[in-house]
Amino acid sequence: MSPLFKAEGIVKRFGERVLFDAASLELETGNGYVLIGPNGSGKTTLLRVLAGLDSAQEGKLVYRAREAAAAGPYPEPWRREIVYAHQQPYLFRTSLADNVEYGLARRGMARERRAALAAEALAWAGLTARHGVPPHRLSGGEKQRAALARAKVLNPVLLLLDEPTANLDGEARAQVLELVRALITESHTVLIATHDPEIIRLAILTRLRVSAQRIEVAE
Repeated sequence: MSPLFKAEGIVKRFGERVLFDAASLELETGNGYVLIGPNGSGKTTLLRVLAGLDSAQEGKLVYRAREAAAAGPYPEPWRREIVYAHQQPYLFRTSLADNVEYGLARRGMARERRAALAAEALAWAGLTARHGVPPHRLSGGEKQRAALARAKVLNPVLLLLDEPTANLDGEARAQVLELVRALITESHTVLIATHDPEIIRLAILTRLRVSAQRIEVAE
């Protein structure tokens, strides 16, 4: 069976600095992966290239056996199935419910249906009581849980998470970790860039390491 997603021969440079030199990876359907490596090694950049939010100078992306050049353009149908959650969640200055509904509204879903799905996602994230609260009044942990709910409600085939527990500690971190574990055990294919040892140690995740401008399977 072909992998769900492949990146082959990715070359990514910023001026004279080379982040990736002929880097490749494969992601299998329904599996969870964790991407590790030191700060500045290119983990976030790689996720952005895979999600079509950034381009590479060379290489190709293959999703469900369809190819696209990593230099772009990114196929629009892929954006409905590949969802990227930023390390620093960007939430609009409306209600929390509106934020979770946003992607569904852009897809043209009827208001009543998307409101119901958003309510389910907020309940999953433990944020039902905060549905009408503007984002600037949320804590860091609540914002991250909201971002995960907004990603989940889109029912992604491939979910890319960038440092979901960064800058969180105590109960806030534990709550986000619980949601991350839930996403991994669902039917999504998930790739998580992180330094969090608790995520890295999860036995259900395949560890991928950024090393020497390449990507390798870590022991």
